[in-house]
Amino acid sequence: MAKKGNVVYPTGYEPDDGDDESIETRKSLLNVILGDHSKEISEDLDTDLFEVMKRRRSTRKFDTKPVENWKIEKILAAADTAPTAGNFQGFEIFHVKNNKMKEKLVKAANNQPYVNAPLVLVYCKNPSRVKLQLPKTTLTKFAIQDATLAAAYSQLAATALSLSTIWIGMIDEKEVAEIIGTDLVPSSILCIGYPIKRKFPKPRRNLSELIHVLE
Repeated sequence: MAKKGNVVYPTGYEPDDGDDESIETRKSLLNVILGDHSKEISEDLDTDLFEVMKRRRSTRKFDTKPVENWKIEKILAAADTAPTAGNFQGFEIFHVKNNKMKEKLVKAANNQPYVNAPLVLVYCKNPSRVKLQLPKTTLTKFAIQDATLAAAYSQLAATALSLSTIWIGMIDEKEVAEIIGTDLVPSSILCIGYPIKRKFPKPRRNLSELIHVLE
């Protein structure tokens, strides 16, 4: 175990000594972005988490209406709050605005046309950020989990903001990396926008079939 101040961390999980001022600034920015509930925003924001989960549906037909900047900020800030291994945030997000890049991403995602959405976010694994004394395979696994959780938080945030999404996992990782210009390995593409048509909930598995209780 390791102790920093009054906090005890597991060995290898203790945070690096950083610039306290920059950390506080970052926290302040997050609080402003996530906590801004002005009248305009409140009218378009659902804060009932379980209602958001119930409403989330994959959308393959988006309206051409652009996503407002304040909504994009909240979606990205939500990803930043996702839990990660050792709080090292082993992921990066690429916000693709370039239309030609979007068209190339369609081909790199098995020619799925809805990848060319108003808002396209590519989530990549970055195991080099995970500063733990563990095997490389474990750090890579942590980075996959980090990127996945970040995308999931963004997806729920988008739903809370009256937007729809589709999660793209069928991608040519190498091709996507070349398109966005990175050496990192992409894990998913999240496509976001206003749906042309709202979808109703689909039947799901019965919880008694899904949950396995071990006593």
